[in-house]
Amino acid sequence: MVENKVPIPYRDQCAHLLIPLNKCRQAEFYLPWKCENERHSYEKCEYELVMERMLLMQKMRQEQKNNQQTQSIPLIPKTANA
Repeated sequence: MVENKVPIPYRDQCAHLLIPLNKCRQAEFYLPWKCENERHSYEKCEYELVMERMLLMQKMRQEQKNNQQTQSIPLIPKTANA
């Protein structure tokens, strides 16, 4: 990644697709209608990563919500009703 000058924020699980995309962009002078296959595969990979993180965050929130419900302090102590 250092040899291909991939910026640190872009060094994720899709960096292997970014390298050929950037090479294609430089070879084609960044024309928007060129390198469509490479761009599509890179953007699809990034989209899947975002969706994966969203699902993970949703599961974490659900677990946290379940833990708060089971560990909540009762408003009326059990001894008050006895």
